[in-house]
Amino acid sequence: MRLGQRQIPLAALLVVAGGVAVCVPGVPAAAALAGGIAIALTVGNPLAARTRPLAKELLPASVVALGGGMDLAAVARVGAHGIGYTVVSIGACAALGWGLSRALAVERRTGLLVTVGTAICGGSAIAAAAPVLGADDRELSVSLATVFVLNAVALVVFPPLGHAAHLSQPAFGLWSALAIHDTSSVVGAGMQYGPVALAVATTVKLARALWIVPVTLLLGVLERRRATAAGPAGTAGARSRPPWFILGFVLAAALATYAPGLRPAGKLLAAVGGRALVLTLFLIGLGLSRASLRAVGARPLLLGAALWLAMGTGTLAAVYLGWAAL
Repeated sequence: MRLGQRQIPLAALLVVAGGVAVCVPGVPAAAALAGGIAIALTVGNPLAARTRPLAKELLPASVVALGGGMDLAAVARVGAHGIGYTVVSIGACAALGWGLSRALAVERRTGLLVTVGTAICGGSAIAAAAPVLGADDRELSVSLATVFVLNAVALVVFPPLGHAAHLSQPAFGLWSALAIHDTSSVVGAGMQYGPVALAVATTVKLARALWIVPVTLLLGVLERRRATAAGPAGTAGARSRPPWFILGFVLAAALATYAPGLRPAGKLLAAVGGRALVLTLFLIGLGLSRASLRAVGARPLLLGAALWLAMGTGTLAAVYLGWAAL
């Protein structure tokens, strides 16, 4: 295609058209990531010099905007009630993720991202942790793809498994919130199971999502200590960022919760942030390449699947036996 005397490559048109398409409400995050990856692996991304820095800026901004949709009062009540099993499950997942990452020889940052995504809330947690860890496009794309594949599986298999285990609606809602990565898939699974399951699953998952804040701050401290201990060699590659955007997330949530007049604006901000995050995932997918996929291999997916199965069976046993309850 020509614009005046300048020829615009078809690949560039696909990138722009894809970016516009994923901004349409209703386009799921997984589809946006898959679309970006498909374009990158088939025709390539001739606009990489622009899409990569844009993705890095949009990612923390999207996380801040998502805070506008949080009801801190409601999730704090649920979070306080279930703080014990939340701490245990996140700690167990972190320990298991560390051990499996070493056993499978998964790259450090990729292993951390997959572990954080499994322990807390999938893509949102990965999006929050990535700038702190200084993750590059390849590490981010692979981690997100791993989580989204397992999310899709969970959406299909969890409701039948809940019925097979004879879980009540509250019990299923709690289990799905503890064991499924992303909030969207938790909502989908709860909706299939029943209205009570949906209400419980959504509230518990939002309470769990607040753990993004302390976990990300801790990762920032550990990453800076690691870089300091490693000296100049430890600063090579992608640079980590101080997690200032997490403070923005908390501030947006606090304003939406405790300033009633700002709640409509908070919901609008969260909706815009959600679309911005979907666009960011499309841009991240554009950063992937065949060479990077070959370099990574199947190990991150094995890590994610092993963590997910361990967390799913462990939390199911805890809910079934009454160890974890509302």
